[in-house]
Amino acid sequence: MSNYLTNNEASGRAAAKRRRKLWLASGVAGLTGVVSLAAVGVAGSAGAGGLNWTTAQVSKDGDQRGDEGRDWDKDKDKDRDKDRDKDHERGKEVPCDTDKLIQAIVFANNKHGGVLELAKGCTYNLTRNDYQGNGLPVITENITLKGEHTTIAREATADYFRILNVGSGGHLTIKGLTIKGGQTLERYDAVEPAAVWASYSDSEAIAAQVKAGVPLDQALSARQANPKAGLKAAPKVTPKAATKAAPGVVTPLVEEPDDNDGAGILVQPGGAAEIIESEVVLNQSGGNGGGVANFGTTKIWHSTVTRNTAFFFGGGVFNAGLLKVEESKITDNTAIIGGGGISNGAARIFKDDVDGGTVELKKAEITDNETLGFGGGYLDIEGNTTAYETKFVSNTAVLAGGGLAAADSQLNLHHVTVEKNSTAGVGGGVAIAFDSAVTFEKSSIKDNTAGFFGGGLFNAFSVTTLRDSEVIGNRAIGPIGVGGGIFNIFGEVNLSKTKVAHNFSTFAPGGVFSFFGYVNVDDKSAITANRPTNCLAIPGGTIENCFA
Repeated sequence: MSNYLTNNEASGRAAAKRRRKLWLASGVAGLTGVVSLAAVGVAGSAGAGGLNWTTAQVSKDGDQRGDEGRDWDKDKDKDRDKDRDKDHERGKEVPCDTDKLIQAIVFANNKHGGVLELAKGCTYNLTRNDYQGNGLPVITENITLKGEHTTIAREATADYFRILNVGSGGHLTIKGLTIKGGQTLERYDAVEPAAVWASYSDSEAIAAQVKAGVPLDQALSARQANPKAGLKAAPKVTPKAATKAAPGVVTPLVEEPDDNDGAGILVQPGGAAEIIESEVVLNQSGGNGGGVANFGTTKIWHSTVTRNTAFFFGGGVFNAGLLKVEESKITDNTAIIGGGGISNGAARIFKDDVDGGTVELKKAEITDNETLGFGGGYLDIEGNTTAYETKFVSNTAVLAGGGLAAADSQLNLHHVTVEKNSTAGVGGGVAIAFDSAVTFEKSSIKDNTAGFFGGGLFNAFSVTTLRDSEVIGNRAIGPIGVGGGIFNIFGEVNLSKTKVAHNFSTFAPGGVFSFFGYVNVDDKSAITANRPTNCLAIPGGTIENCFA
């Protein structure tokens, strides 16, 4: 270790000496130029005859810049050498040796960052936890880890620790790497996903009554007097309210991670990460974010996050900061409570909920993820999500929102596909609850399956708008399945130039159901060919321009 650092420090000192020499040389050359110009000025005053070039001042290739010109060329060559030296410093090669990788990161943190070229085809096996729960030193500077078919992995038999941690002010870029096998301690407190979902929707309670033999309209009517009875979401606390409750206590401006969050990569508030052409695989978090937990700023580009697990939220990725996922795959991840693929925010379990941040998805594929709770592919809690040309396909949630689930959130979805997702509960494709505002534009909710209500879309206490879109071929097939296409309760659904067709449910209607809510259908939309019927609005519900 000492030799490795000493060699780099020696080269750094040599480079510094060369730079000082160049600086001195350029200063002398500058003074020489001034003197030469002064001499030319004096000669010029004697006439043009004073500007005769001697043979010694003409280079062999005809360059008539004289000795000064050649000196200038030499200075340029020296500048190029200096730039190459800088490039070499930025791109230090790291042998296929785990200790050398750790040393290189320590050195880069101490020397204001750098680019580390990792060995091609190498696996850096991390066997010990020397850095406060991390296998590698916390990133505190601008550091790039570049590889080619290169893996950084926790040894399977080693103690639990995450792989990478980006601290406040740090900026990590990984390219061409696989981050594998990070694991943080699980919590042993038993948590029922149904109890967490009950904070946002009473669909489980209603379904239980119906399964016990209570007619659906009676079970729903029990909620009419107090529609949000039983919903236990924690109230938001403003800084002013917090101060009143506890003088001197100020609500933090940003969310903070728990010790167990982010088994593969944790990005702390004020930190940033770019995951480029890489893979985050087989990591397991005892908290949130099996593969990646972002509380700062993270971009995932041309990468894959797969086969990761979170004990709570965000099997693949957890976000409470600014997250961008572009042309990447989030696939085959698992979360126990919610957000099998991605979770933007977390519901209250042992402490206050974690507000979701801002997420942008562009040409992303969120597929084959699962959760025992809600939001098989994607979950948003108190956050803001925008998606373009993104696919939510073949995800599974036991309770709600096979493809997507949102609570107290804002989602804007353009050219998205929500297809072949499933749940045993409500919202086979999409489950929207608790004061959310969601817009689908030029999108498709197709061939999704629910066991209870809303094969395609379940909307409760929220406003959902579908524009230039389609809800087709969805099914609510359980023994109490209702609303194969759309199930709306105490909410508002707006259909603009949208088609709801060929949906099916066990009980009527197969198309659109509404209870104490509004389904507004413009004259360019169509609700047709659903089985057993197209529409049903029981007392208090309204569906415009629909024929049973």
